[in-house]
Amino acid sequence: MENIFKNKKVIPKKLQKFGFKKNGSKYLYQENIMNGEFLVKIEISEPNIVKTQTVETDSGELYTLHLTDSDGTFVGKVREEYNNLLQKIAQNCFENTVFKFKNTYKVIDYIKNKYGDDVEYLWEKFPDNAVARRSDNSKWYLAILTVGKNRLGFDSDESVEVIDLRADKDALPELIRQDNIFPGYHMNKKHWISILLDGSADINEIYRYIDESYILAKKK
Repeated sequence: MENIFKNKKVIPKKLQKFGFKKNGSKYLYQENIMNGEFLVKIEISEPNIVKTQTVETDSGELYTLHLTDSDGTFVGKVREEYNNLLQKIAQNCFENTVFKFKNTYKVIDYIKNKYGDDVEYLWEKFPDNAVARRSDNSKWYLAILTVGKNRLGFDSDESVEVIDLRADKDALPELIRQDNIFPGYHMNKKHWISILLDGSADINEIYRYIDESYILAKKK
C-alpha cells in the first residue's frame, strides 16, 4: 500500500467526488470486494495518510492475510482486488508530488488548463520523468526530466528538473545562446531544447515556448 500512495498528495474535492464522506479532518469510504465477501474500509487524512481495514462480511472479523506474504489462489485474489481498489483511489483522488520546483507544477497546471492535457508517467524506473502529448496525433510536445546539472554542463551533480520542448530548427541556435536554455537533453538536439525549471527562467517565456512546441508537434 505504501508504494501505491508514495509521492502523492490527496485532493479533498476529488475524494468527495469519488464517494468519500468527510468526518472531521478525515475522509471515510468503504467498498465491497470479492463479490461482497469482504468490506474494505478506508480512512484518509491529508496529505497522504491512508489507513485501511478489511472485514469479513459474514463474521465481522478483520482479515489480514492479503497484507502478508501468504500464498494461495484465494488470498492472491483478495490481495489483487484490494490493491486494485487502492490504485483506483490513488489515480482518481491524488496528484503526483515527485517534483521539487514550483515552476514544474505551474507547467503541469498550464497544459491542463490550456490544452486539457495531463502529463503521463511512462517509466516505472523513472517516476520523476513525465511527458505530454497532443490528443489528436499522440505526438510528444513536452517532457519533464529530472537530471543532474552536470549533464547540462554545470560543475554540479545536483538534481534539477528541466522541460524539453520542440523548437524551430532555424531558431534553435539563437535560443541555446540564452543562459537557461540548452540543447534538448535526451532528445534530437536539432529539434528540441531544454529549459531549467528552477526559477531562473521566466515562467511566461516557458509558457510561450510550450505553445510553440505544441504547434510544432502538429506539423508533419
